[in-house]
Amino acid sequence: MSKLTSGLPVLYCIAVLLLHSVAEGGDLTIDDENCLECHDAVSDGEQWTIDSTLSFSIHDGFTCLECHKGITDLPHEDDLPSVRCDECHESEADVYVSHGRLRVPDGDDIPTCSSCHGKHDILPSSEKTSRVSPLNLPKTCGRCHEDLDLTTKHEILYGHAVQIYQSSVHGKASMGGIYSAATCNDCHSTGGTAHRILAPNHEESSINHFNIPRTCGKCHRNVEQDFWEGVHGKLVARGEVDAPVCTHCHGEHGIISHNDPRSRVSPIRVAEATCAPCHESANLNEKYGTPTGRLRSFLDTYHGLKSKAGDLTVANCASCHGSHRILPHTDPTSSIFKDNLRETCGHCHPGISTAMAQAPIHSTPGMSQTPVAGVVKQFYIILIALVIGAMVLHWLIDLRKEIQKVSQTPQITRMTRNEVWQHTLLMVSFIALVVSGFALRFSNAFWVQWLFGWEGGFPFRGVLHRSAAVGLIVATLWHLLYLTTARGRQFVKDMTPKKIDWHQFIQLVGYNLGLKKEKPRFGRFVYIEKTEYWALVWGTAVMIITGLFLWFDNLAVNWVPKGFLDVMLVIHYYEAWLATLAILIWHLYSSVFNPGVYPMNPAWYTGKMPLDMYKHEHPGDPLLPESESDPSSAGRCDDVDDQVSTD
Repeated sequence: MSKLTSGLPVLYCIAVLLLHSVAEGGDLTIDDENCLECHDAVSDGEQWTIDSTLSFSIHDGFTCLECHKGITDLPHEDDLPSVRCDECHESEADVYVSHGRLRVPDGDDIPTCSSCHGKHDILPSSEKTSRVSPLNLPKTCGRCHEDLDLTTKHEILYGHAVQIYQSSVHGKASMGGIYSAATCNDCHSTGGTAHRILAPNHEESSINHFNIPRTCGKCHRNVEQDFWEGVHGKLVARGEVDAPVCTHCHGEHGIISHNDPRSRVSPIRVAEATCAPCHESANLNEKYGTPTGRLRSFLDTYHGLKSKAGDLTVANCASCHGSHRILPHTDPTSSIFKDNLRETCGHCHPGISTAMAQAPIHSTPGMSQTPVAGVVKQFYIILIALVIGAMVLHWLIDLRKEIQKVSQTPQITRMTRNEVWQHTLLMVSFIALVVSGFALRFSNAFWVQWLFGWEGGFPFRGVLHRSAAVGLIVATLWHLLYLTTARGRQFVKDMTPKKIDWHQFIQLVGYNLGLKKEKPRFGRFVYIEKTEYWALVWGTAVMIITGLFLWFDNLAVNWVPKGFLDVMLVIHYYEAWLATLAILIWHLYSSVFNPGVYPMNPAWYTGKMPLDMYKHEHPGDPLLPESESDPSSAGRCDDVDDQVSTD
């Protein structure tokens, strides 16, 4: 469109106004008809497009100049005085002095009247199409509160408060047409007016910590009364800032029904997600003199175990203590007062006796409740130690004899002393790395507490892990040096995968499945051993490299980005899982649990293995002696030892 064409509407307006002026003798009287000749329709650029006659607005019947004052000339300038809503709405203007932490005179970001109510489309909140009706209010507030630029600028932590609200029980009810459901104004308005929204640190704010129960109580009156009568409400009333209020348990914008398993107050989550954060706090327990370990002692009971397993009917914290009117056991009106326990427990266990109902729930029934029970407990601890200890001793004696019998048969050298010590250092450092490494990841596990739960135990764990890492590096360097020797070079040659390994793999699988009649005749190293060795080479290199980056992370960040260290951590952790499971499943079966090898291949500590075992496992080794009487034919490394070991 040319400049001439685009300017025609303006010229038209000027011409029309001049004609009006001439027709009236030169005196210009401005009325709505004058305005409509240029402003024939009004649109705010959004879904509301209302005719400028205001026929669909609460201001129907108003003239343009009643709001747009100061227009004396036509055409008029664009920088006219702003609309003064306060001239009619004085009481609302008096209370609207701030919006949260923003004061009215400050900046351009604070909402104006039109930001919430609109301009020419203003409707009362009772109208469904009104911007401030319960149905549309989240969208109205969301224009600012879902704007990440604004929330970041003003450090509003709830970057998606409206989005979260819409998925809550209040949001779904409101959008479903239930006008009584809480919306933004119901919680954030102070003094009964939506024009007085105060910051949470303001003592009169409806979302101030000490006012939240009253805010929620506007809809939940009975619940509020129960709360104030309970121990939590009493703490709040006396000014304790760490006492829980409604939002601590139910959440703020994203409140969901207690029937939803995701809810923090659902039966299966209330103990760990809601009650435990306070009642497992060392600071709060010390301050208020409450007992510790309540969560653990609950989870160890039948109720706790069933609740953790997802049982929605079994008793949880709220079943016994109540949900809102929570009182100490010393209060005669408390649900856990000794005289009330039979009624409380009877909700789930009709006919329960008084004595049974008074059995402590936060400990295993019958454990250390009476002096006799304590004696029985100690008796069983001693009995278990003696019986299981005797079993272990019996097993060790039997194992020693079986290994001795294996060692007394004709032996063949499988590993030299050098190789045995290499394997030993690798084995010890690997086990220490696995135990100390996973102890960090699973620090709350019982076996970790047993190993490192003592004072100074976890610092020792770190020292142990790094010492074992050094041991692994030394074992690796030792092995690399060994590979430069004649025996080491032959070892690499024999350990290198060959085409025959694939054929032997196919043949062994077929033999095990009954598809082939003969088992393959393996040579010095089976494909299983080759696979394990090269996997060890790869895994060791990966663990050493990633481990060094994580060990010296303060230096590494000067050369690599933080994200690179995150990748190193992931690789280190999952490579550790891969290596550990490979040893447990692949290596231990072939060297211990294979029936042809059990109780074990003694080569790992003597360097020798029974000749019959070697013939069974490696019948295709060309240097295998033809007979037990010809040990000299064992060649380069496999010497038969006819000496009976008594060690």
